[in-house]
Formats: sequence, structure tokens, C-alpha cells
Amino acid sequence: MLAGACAALLCAACGGSDETVDDTVSATTAAAPAGTLEALWRAPGEDVAVVAGTSDHEVGRNRVSFLVVDKQSRVVERPTARVWISRGLKRPPFATATARLEPIGVPGGSTADVGGIYVTSFETRTPGTYWFLAEPVGGGKIQALGNVVVRKRSAAPSVGDRAPATRSPTLASTNGSLTALTTSRRPDRALYERSIAQALAAKEPFVVTFATPQFCQTRTCGPGVDVVSAVRKKPGSAGVRFIHVEIYEDNDPAKGVNRWVGEWKLPTEPFTYVVDRRGVIRTKLEGAFSARELERAVAAVRP
Repeated sequence: MLAGACAALLCAACGGSDETVDDTVSATTAAAPAGTLEALWRAPGEDVAVVAGTSDHEVGRNRVSFLVVDKQSRVVERPTARVWISRGLKRPPFATATARLEPIGVPGGSTADVGGIYVTSFETRTPGTYWFLAEPVGGGKIQALGNVVVRKRSAAPSVGDRAPATRSPTLASTNGSLTALTTSRRPDRALYERSIAQALAAKEPFVVTFATPQFCQTRTCGPGVDVVSAVRKKPGSAGVRFIHVEIYEDNDPAKGVNRWVGEWKLPTEPFTYVVDRRGVIRTKLEGAFSARELERAVAAVRP
């Protein structure tokens, strides 16, 4: 079930590597070679692991999100973090990037255990495990080490793919029952007016979020549907359809995921997509995201 997958996602930073055992932190006893990612990680400062927010990566440019949590279990939330990316701990970084802290949630909406999540992106040319080091800027020095497993193709639909014409449930198909459509405590009726298939047939650009507000299992994903609803109400979203699809059959985790999740081949939740009027996916947001991330994506498909 997706609940288990979400819980596993929180441990992704501790996952395995395609490097040899000599390239793992636990097996390293000698001094780190100069110029390598490990040398950066072993520099003075507090060394911790990242908590991954994304896991479905493919060759090409990937959006990567993560938390930095110190040894006292406190989330580090500074505006930016420097990021170094490498193919192995004993290899030099091949790229650098900046991760920005994206705020989670909206005023008056559901809350998460944290206020924001770091988001960055970087290019990968081949499948495999990529290591990265994140160093939040400002304050005491802290270095968070994690990895990203990149596959040739992601499990879920990706940017450039056509959106599956799923007949997701609507107010019409449930005889107006909102409880059958959402576990949100503050449901937005406009998110259930049309199915994905209907939006595609009408050639409407749309946002679809696959999420379960009540049964979310991570520290960050609870407010996602509230963020979608808030962006829908903004003037800049005029002409774009917004859709929410729950995750579990009959909204019951004991029954497993529903057929709409299966049709989209989603390996976890939440996933949010922005689709243009031709039915092509233009933005893929796995896990938590900010209102401004979604607003930028919506502006790119607006009529």
C-alpha cells in the first residue's frame, strides 16, 4: 500500500548505492581523497543524513526535495542550501546547485510537522545512484548527505508524457457525496466537478493531485490538497481546471489503492501534475510543494 511506501520514503536517504562497499561511509576508515564529495562531508561541521521527499527519478532533469534534520531531531529551515552532486562518495562533484526552502501549506489549511522543504533540481545522464551533499546557508555549519536513485524511466508518468484519460470520480458520479470523494476536512467542491477524462476531452489545461489528506504518512504531505485549492482560487489560475483524486479504495487504507492510482502507475503519494490543453504533462510534483511552485507551473499552461 502507499502508506507503507510513504513511510519507506522517509528512510530513502539511508538507501543502498550502486557503488562498491569501499565507497560507502560506514566502510571508510582512511582519510577522504581531496576534492571528493566525502572530503566535503568530512569537513568540520555537524554531519547528518537528509530525509528524502522524492523517490521517483529518471534520466534527465529531476526535481529533488528533502529535509535536513539535525542530531536533536530538529528540522533545519534556512532560506537556501548549497548542494554538491557526485556519482560516488570518493568522486568529485560533477555539479552544484542551490536548494531553496519552499513553504508548505496555506493560512488556515492543514498543517504539517515542518514549515518548509528544500527543493532543487539537477541533471542526470545515466541511470544509477547519485550522491549529494546539502549545506544550509547561515548559522552553525551542518552537512546533510543523501542519495538519489535514478532509473532509465520513472515509474509514474513524467513530463512530456500524455496524461492517462482516467475516469476519476466526480460529484455527478457519487450523487453529490463529498465524503465519497475526499478525506479533506474542508473540501473544495470545485475540485470534483470534472474527471480527468472529461478535462482531457474538453481540452482544458488542468492540475490533478493524487493525495489523501486524512491518511498522509509523511511529515510534509498533509497540506497538499489545501495548497491546490488555494492556488485554484487565485486570479492567475483562471481557465485552468483543478482536480483532486483520493488514493485508497472507498477511502479506506485497509482496502489498498484505488484503480485511478493504478491507471497512473503511482508508486507513492502524493503526486501532483499540471497538464496542458493538448493533454501533455508539463509539470510533475512528487511529494510536498509550495503554492508558488504550483503557481509558476499553472502560469505556463494558462490559456
